[in-house]
Amino acid sequence: MEFSSKLLENAVNEMSQLPGIGKRTALRLVLHMLRQPKVQTTNFVQALSQMREQIKYCKSCNNISDVALCEICANPKRNNAIICVVEDIRDVMAIENTSSFKGLYHVLGGKISPIDGIGPHDLNITPLVEKVKQGEVKELIFALSSTMEGDTTNFYIFKQIKDYKITTSTIARGISVGDELEYTDEVTLGRSIVNRVPFESSLKL
Repeated sequence: MEFSSKLLENAVNEMSQLPGIGKRTALRLVLHMLRQPKVQTTNFVQALSQMREQIKYCKSCNNISDVALCEICANPKRNNAIICVVEDIRDVMAIENTSSFKGLYHVLGGKISPIDGIGPHDLNITPLVEKVKQGEVKELIFALSSTMEGDTTNFYIFKQIKDYKITTSTIARGISVGDELEYTDEVTLGRSIVNRVPFESSLKL
């Protein structure tokens, strides 16, 4: 792809670094931004820069937040005895949209995937185990995607906390095996949370 401007080429190259964005799509987006009023592009750049510089991770659940303790963890109406274990913020948003869960979350920041070089120590697992050890958590809901990596991560965490007095459950398999949680429709996901099953039972499937 030949460019008449080095500035344009640089912008396209940076835009194409985004997931699912090829060079042609990146060029279309960059040209669209170039046609917009300058203030709109400036606001867009400032929003990204401000997010990157000021974003925080909740000190309790590791969810993305504007403050040290996210709104969910700070809400006194939430049941802090039940923790839903998820991969990232997209899963928190998906479950929250169902209005079916009133507990708290714990965001791992990924799944165990040896092929990608991601091990247990690369994830936010230790703080979760520490929460369980403190004895305030009564149930862990494993809500990772129904993939081999998700099941491996669930099982690893289960082994870490199985000696403590805590109920472990997993979302009902209304979600197809291999499906990513964030793409599941709200009704199916909501029913999966409500109809969760003991994690030990899922090991026999």
